[in-house]
Amino acid sequence: MLTLLEDQIILEAYKQSVSLQLDEEFISLLKDELIKRGLLKDVQSNTIL
Repeated sequence: MLTLLEDQIILEAYKQSVSLQLDEEFISLLKDELIKRGLLKDVQSNTIL
């Protein structure tokens, strides 16, 4: 399902989810997708982990 979303959308969703302190399982799902796509360093550079 997440494979249909663009990288930037998932990055923004992850950032907002962390910022809004949404459900940890949802954040984990997004984070796993970022790892799968090799985008984790983009998240780390924004210190959101």
